[in-house]
Amino acid sequence: MNFIKLLPVILSMLLLGAHFFRYGNIELVILSAALLPLLIVRKPWVIHLFQTVLVLGGIEWIRTLVVLSKMRQAAGAPWMRMAVILGIVAALTICSAFVFRFKSLRERYRLIQK
Repeated sequence: MNFIKLLPVILSMLLLGAHFFRYGNIELVILSAALLPLLIVRKPWVIHLFQTVLVLGGIEWIRTLVVLSKMRQAAGAPWMRMAVILGIVAALTICSAFVFRFKSLRERYRLIQK
């Protein structure tokens, strides 16, 4: 059941990896993929690491939204749909950090005792 609760985190990390791959940042692609196996480690620092990465990832999506919107507006191309989609992706990435509020996940990562 915890795997299902962690799916938003996994999908957000994979999307971030794809985003970095699209822009040729191989180091961050590798980092995004390399962090996923850490979800197996049952330590409190794992939660803090993923929450930080997910919030930073959401900020990266917002930065991308702003940059691409300005470029499309300057070119006279449609931009609103792209902005809505990237805004939703940014919000979901940031909200993925909150899955660790589930009691079962806090117990798994030893933030609280059973």
